[in-house]
Amino acid sequence: MPLILLTLPGLREKDLAAMPNLRAMTAGGQSVRLVPSFPCVTCPVQANMTTGKLPDAHGVVANGFYWREKQQVEMWTSPNDCIERPQIWDVLSHVEGALTSAVWFAMHSVGCEADFICTPKPIHNPDGSESLWCYTRPTELYGELRDALGHFPLQHFWGPIANIKSSAWIARSAVTAARQWHPDFFWIYLPHLDYAAQKTGPDSPEAQAAVGELDAVIGRLHAEMHEIHGDVLWLVAGEYAITAVDRVTYPNRILREAGLLEVRQREDGEWLDYTASKAFAMVDHQFSHVFVADGDLQTARRTAELFRKQPGIAEVLVGDQRGRYALDHVRSGDVILISEPNSWQAYYYWLADDKAPHFARTVDIHRKPGYDPVELHFDAATQSIPLDATLIRGSHGAPADDPSQQTILLASQPILPKSGTVSDTDIFSIVLKQFGVTM
Repeated sequence: MPLILLTLPGLREKDLAAMPNLRAMTAGGQSVRLVPSFPCVTCPVQANMTTGKLPDAHGVVANGFYWREKQQVEMWTSPNDCIERPQIWDVLSHVEGALTSAVWFAMHSVGCEADFICTPKPIHNPDGSESLWCYTRPTELYGELRDALGHFPLQHFWGPIANIKSSAWIARSAVTAARQWHPDFFWIYLPHLDYAAQKTGPDSPEAQAAVGELDAVIGRLHAEMHEIHGDVLWLVAGEYAITAVDRVTYPNRILREAGLLEVRQREDGEWLDYTASKAFAMVDHQFSHVFVADGDLQTARRTAELFRKQPGIAEVLVGDQRGRYALDHVRSGDVILISEPNSWQAYYYWLADDKAPHFARTVDIHRKPGYDPVELHFDAATQSIPLDATLIRGSHGAPADDPSQQTILLASQPILPKSGTVSDTDIFSIVLKQFGVTM
């Protein structure tokens, strides 16, 4: 029987009341509370699920990396070799019988060992424009999907017009792959609940409408997979819960005002100068990694003191303290800042909006030194992304210390631990156990 792991960021237990298709798909099965490990953001949580390890082992410490030797921030794009432990598909490919795996839109899946892969990888043209494309295995698969379904709607995957069209395309293309190859294990990532919950708040009318839209896509996915396979074992994991926020902090502005962060003036505004800065923050939702020049511990401790009593900051970790959350890894910042549950962190480093670089007002997930949810908004007057971080009404990433920050794991059969609570790392062993593999 094939196993399909469906990951739904932002899924909460109370959302199930408005998801009849998801309830029907997992009826007769089991549900437990899922506690995501800090940092509760996409790339680390997915790496936790697929390796059964935490960031100090697999090395995915955020949704991006600061490569110290290159003095370069890389958000969202690193290929699979950034994950330093075997993943589910690596294990399945080496068991007797060589079970097959498909990975649909999981982060860091470019170049992984799964038999079948599809993930966005637009072509960057010399003139700065992008052409729609996806990385697939086999290589010719994307051309076939494009001919059958149209291009993957990247503009609806993120940004001010993000909507259900991207998740619907992912589901339809996954059905196409299942019909052709019948993989034993299939990971499918549907991101739709991420958008409105951050933009307008997790309990806003827009967020509630998104729950219904996603449930309709899940209903079609369930019906078509049943038509292909007959019986399917479904495992549905909320990656993290999005909580309401009413405060934003700006670590890079604090560092700049303290004389630790430097910028370079360019024709299109100020750019963060990684080489000249004594410290800067790579921000990511409700936490940030602060990197100190030369990694000097004394400088890191002095830098940490800037944030000890900063409004909106709950914890400041420096040196060995990072081990509290399994983040004592060479890729982690020398200082880690963790937000209060009702607060998040913005990457902004300029002190006046007329000094902001051009890319700040665009959907540009690669040149910004951190995650920017304000890209979900659009300023009609300027025809650009606004520079108002207070627009954001929902965030995630802080430790899941209370039920509002936790999510749910569902199974269509009673295969889950009876403890009532699992961690994201437990999903690795839950999946492998269904294929008779123990680690």
